[in-house]
Amino acid sequence: MASKRDYYEVLGVSKSASADEIKKAYRQKAKKYHPDVNKEDADAAEKFKEVAEAYEILSDSQKRAAYDQYGHAAFDPSRMGGGGFTDFGGMGGFGDIFDMFFGGVGGQRSRGPQRGADREVRLDISFEDAVFGAEKEMDLMRVEDCEKCGGSGAEPGSAINTCPQCQGSGRVRNVQNTPFGRFETTHTCNRCNGEGTIIEKPCSACKGRGKVKRKRVINVRIPAGIDTGARLRIQGEGEEGILGGPPGDLYIVVVVRNHARFKRDRYTLICDLDINMVQAALGAEVEVPLLRGDSHLLHIPEGTQPGDVLTVKNKGIPHLQGSRKGDLKVRINVKIPTRLNKRQKELLSSLFEGEDKDSKKGLFDKLKDAMG
Repeated sequence: MASKRDYYEVLGVSKSASADEIKKAYRQKAKKYHPDVNKEDADAAEKFKEVAEAYEILSDSQKRAAYDQYGHAAFDPSRMGGGGFTDFGGMGGFGDIFDMFFGGVGGQRSRGPQRGADREVRLDISFEDAVFGAEKEMDLMRVEDCEKCGGSGAEPGSAINTCPQCQGSGRVRNVQNTPFGRFETTHTCNRCNGEGTIIEKPCSACKGRGKVKRKRVINVRIPAGIDTGARLRIQGEGEEGILGGPPGDLYIVVVVRNHARFKRDRYTLICDLDINMVQAALGAEVEVPLLRGDSHLLHIPEGTQPGDVLTVKNKGIPHLQGSRKGDLKVRINVKIPTRLNKRQKELLSSLFEGEDKDSKKGLFDKLKDAMG
């Protein structure tokens, strides 16, 4: 027992935490360490079991009181002459987790139809698809009822018998007298794993699980203007329901790939435009490439400075709600020549000769004169 971590530490709550706080912490930890979710962590299953064990004790007021007073020793079978409160090796803790996630109420596993679990997947799309919208096909693997046995797990024609240990309830009741009083607990039947039935001959197709993985192809509509982090919900495309219950939903988390030329700030499209020093000084009309492949004729005002931002109205990203569009922001980069011939150097030098605050003819006028 000495090697066990403190149950409050396992759930990350204080000893004064309320029942709701303990339940909330348990849900978060259980989802985090679920072996099907956290496949990269080799210790996820053990952490998952540890969280279940901590919740089993702290969610019960009597067990929690005993734990607060005596610690792990309150549940040491060697000190109480019995089997402790709960047999975690017999799937009791795991059963409670699945009860919480898949429809169990009050610690008792529901035997009626249950809604299937929701799923969440990631979808990478191009910058253009995010701006203009698109239709995408996704290949998904989904757990569905085995066609051969209809989800029963039994080979067609073989018997499915009521579990003699739990009498078909899927739960086993345990009453124990301890130095701290009489405690009564229930846990998942370890003979039938909470199913209430025992299969005489497992189905050869699904190996008695009643479920198989199948590939599905679904169409996903990407709305114009979507951005990274947005979630698309597709009703009924999650996991199949249990015992005839409705399927869960599919949530698609969108990740938009970067673009080589354009960036975005919500609905504003941003790009850089290189111009030369003459265009910046005298002004010009310059073609700006747009995202669709066409272009826009942009007016460069006289005296444009490096880093100036020019706005093109309604050439940005569509709003998800409504028909409005954002703007295109063009950031100006003035390219300074690095190699000049003798004539060019003389010309530039002459433009700045005698220039001071009292000069009646400014740089722009001299450039205009020089350019004819």
